[in-house]
Amino acid sequence: MIITDTHTHLYSEQFDEDRNEMVQRAIDAGVSRFFVPAIDSTYFNAMLDLEKAFPNNTFLMMGLHPTHVKENVEEELAFVKKWLDKRNFYAVGEIGIDLYWDKTFLKQQQLAFKIQIKWAKEKNVPIVIHCRDAFDEIFEILEEVNDGKLFGIFHCFTGNLEQAKKAISYNMKLGIGGVVTFKNGKIDQFLNQIPLKHIVLETDAPYLAPTPYRGKRNESSYITKVLDKLTSIYNLNSEEIATITTQNSKEIFGV
Repeated sequence: MIITDTHTHLYSEQFDEDRNEMVQRAIDAGVSRFFVPAIDSTYFNAMLDLEKAFPNNTFLMMGLHPTHVKENVEEELAFVKKWLDKRNFYAVGEIGIDLYWDKTFLKQQQLAFKIQIKWAKEKNVPIVIHCRDAFDEIFEILEEVNDGKLFGIFHCFTGNLEQAKKAISYNMKLGIGGVVTFKNGKIDQFLNQIPLKHIVLETDAPYLAPTPYRGKRNESSYITKVLDKLTSIYNLNSEEIATITTQNSKEIFGV
């Protein structure tokens, strides 16, 4: 059984003490494909080190995370563009809009999102969207740029059924992670109305650990708890769900 974690920050400082063991735990649990989103230039060398350590399992993305869109946004975007032109990445991400912590840089976030979508289209790679308290703002931009070249993943999807259908209409898969196991997560109440062909699995490790690890450091092996939850939602066994969601990830990332 091959399980794909489509969104995991394995280079995070939170794994500095036991990264190799943590990755091995995931591989032992059947998680052998790790798609790794970027945050900003300060994490880039750690991403390259991770790829060097696990070349057969690690697939890097490139992008500027919306919470890291600050005064130096032009400099950070130039860094993203330089590397997108320099080597192969499997997606432009994670990119998007986050209004949870701070709305100061909303205009810059919107502009950075649009620019990076444009680059993804030019490279014919998917986008991986980060959205927090910003569904309307994200959908407004997706509507504006929507064409045959737009595709990707709505990472850590936490919206309602209507928003799920809208995201899918823009050629996005829904990234489902630990939130689906939360008592107040809500998405488990309607997910069975979304065909499994639109779903990919993720952890967002080290964040958003699933029940029973909620509140602790998340890691990629915990994706099995997400898988278990989906078996009850879709009434399929874990192997079927792993196979379908891994195939969905291959359609998006091309590998």
